Amino acid sequence: MSVINDIDVQALKDTTAAVRATPQLGQVTFSVNGSWQGGCRLTAQTGALTQGGQRDETRIARHVMSSDEPTALLGTDSAVSPAEYLLQALAGCYTVTLAALASAQGIELKAYRLELEGDIDLQGFLGIDPTARPGLQQVRVRLHVDAPNTSHEQLEELIALVGSRSPIRDTLVSPVDVVTTLA
Repeated sequence: MSVINDIDVQALKDTTAAVRATPQLGQVTFSVNGSWQGGCRLTAQTGALTQGGQRDETRIARHVMSSDEPTALLGTDSAVSPAEYLLQALAGCYTVTLAALASAQGIELKAYRLELEGDIDLQGFLGIDPTARPGLQQVRVRLHVDAPNTSHEQLEELIALVGSRSPIRDTLVSPVDVVTTLA
């Protein structure tokens, strides 16, 4: 069995074949449940994961996350900000996507790191300028990939593929329906 970049290539092929044969297996729902802790603070935990219609309860409360804002943005700086979590989500997704795609192509990664920045115009959030979007205006990702046996052109092709296959990047660049209800 071949392992490249700590990815079991046969398991990746088996997963791909299973989803190809039974597309319902590709339908995954993640969940998070959170509680306000006062001010800008939130404590959240993972909820159940549903894949192919099967609910996996073993993830409930398995991982805990806290968020807050920096003091300059009305918080106490006691945790990662939601914007930083969003950048982390993109970085994590790029990492999963890059490692899996590189492994599938037989590209061995020696090292890999990312630098991400995201810009927000507070005029939108504060309601000062109704034309200013409250969300991220731009996200910049800089990748440093060390793959000694891979040409620069191959790495550029790999990075383009990562950009087209990353679920979190797709979520950021494509409109997504967010349904908010009062329980």
